[in-house]
Amino acid sequence: MTTATQIPGYVVGTWDVDAGHSTVGFSVRHMMVSKVRGYFTKFAGEIVTAEDPTRSSVTATIDMDSIDTRQEQRDAHIRSADFFDVGNHTEMTFRSTEVRTDGADWTVVGDLTIKGITKPVELALEVNGFGPDAYGGTRAGFSARTEISRKEFGVDIDMPMDGGGVVVGDKISIELEIEGVLRTA
Repeated sequence: MTTATQIPGYVVGTWDVDAGHSTVGFSVRHMMVSKVRGYFTKFAGEIVTAEDPTRSSVTATIDMDSIDTRQEQRDAHIRSADFFDVGNHTEMTFRSTEVRTDGADWTVVGDLTIKGITKPVELALEVNGFGPDAYGGTRAGFSARTEISRKEFGVDIDMPMDGGGVVVGDKISIELEIEGVLRTA
């Protein structure tokens, strides 16, 4: 059995994601030659760290309208029915179904829902630490990464390029930097 003592400073409790100190980001191949990075600026989540860390859980919602790729015309197109169809699908959600470890390597498995389509995903998790903050509270930090196929989630627009290739790749790299604040009540 995995015990909390294997994670230095581990704290059991319920944590609210601090969106002001967290990042929900992604990257995708563009024009076959580079990657475009983007972020979602509005999201919320809850992390429950259990006495046995493998019994911990995560839930999160992301406001699809809050996409920011630093180019407003592109963001508007991504919000359209060609991509996210934000008029009909306002949120992306994640709900963990399993947490597992293989020594120092952690994985969070869960159900990701985009455009009403739910698929299982595995996030490679890094537990960054637990400690006091400047306001008398307690903070926790986590990094996670995964890769998904946008087409599997109904984001299946194809924009072929002359001479071969596509404007937007299928594989999306997701990168999370999450800071949680321990609930006190």
